[in-house]
Amino acid sequence: MTAETEGRAAAEAFRAEHCLGLRPLGDLAALIEQITGFDVAVLEAEPDEHGLTMRDPARDAVFIGVARTRRPMRQRSTLAHELAHVLFADWVEDHDGDWADRRFAEQRADAFARHLLLPLDGVGQFVAGRDLTLATLSSVVQWFLASPAMAAIQLYEGKHIDAAAKDRWMATTTPQVAARFGWSDQYAALQAESDHPRAPQRLLARAIVGYAEAVVPVQAIATLRGVSAERAEAELRDAGVVPAPQKASWASADDLPDVEVDLADLDRDLAAPDGDRES
Repeated sequence: MTAETEGRAAAEAFRAEHCLGLRPLGDLAALIEQITGFDVAVLEAEPDEHGLTMRDPARDAVFIGVARTRRPMRQRSTLAHELAHVLFADWVEDHDGDWADRRFAEQRADAFARHLLLPLDGVGQFVAGRDLTLATLSSVVQWFLASPAMAAIQLYEGKHIDAAAKDRWMATTTPQVAARFGWSDQYAALQAESDHPRAPQRLLARAIVGYAEAVVPVQAIATLRGVSAERAEAELRDAGVVPAPQKASWASADDLPDVEVDLADLDRDLAAPDGDRES
């Protein structure tokens, strides 16, 4: 099987297994966390770093991280790409492995991401009866929250446009179609969301439990969320989450155990000449 075939089959199986149908996928990070139980985070990263996946084999725990970015569609495709690596168990056990194998895995992950975000049948249903114009491409991008390049490929694969239109539309950017067809405000909101750090939900939930039990400081939660301590505390208070009052337990002197202290060695040492004392 080709990388394209395997990637598409896996994406379709994932959607079917989790009853996702052909609908657009909204908050992809939350969806991955809730469906798979993997931890997902949006992190500070260098400009040329997009995503990573780590696995702890001892606990069978998986962490997916993606970079903060002003390009929300790329962030979504990166999340889907990293999910593919997890589902295919593309763990790099041998760093000296065959380059062709690693390249195949990357191509397969790209195909998975494209078909997960833009299922061919879903795209076909969405554009049915429409004239295939740039406005239609914009609608596909806006509806499925995927890049024009991805959308153009899927429209071509579904035989809705020819190769010339695919090549032309693949050079289009999301800001361009958003500005031209009136949804720049929505795109700006998506940019603000994708450019904000985001802690794994399960980790943050455990930290909030610790805060409610007065064992985790509010600053820890603020740091995880990338907000001020004042804001984190106010939002938790509005949600009815406040640290539990802690009662100090005082012990009576009579309750303390008897302790026998033998100072004989100390007395002997103090009585000895200076040169004979132990250090």
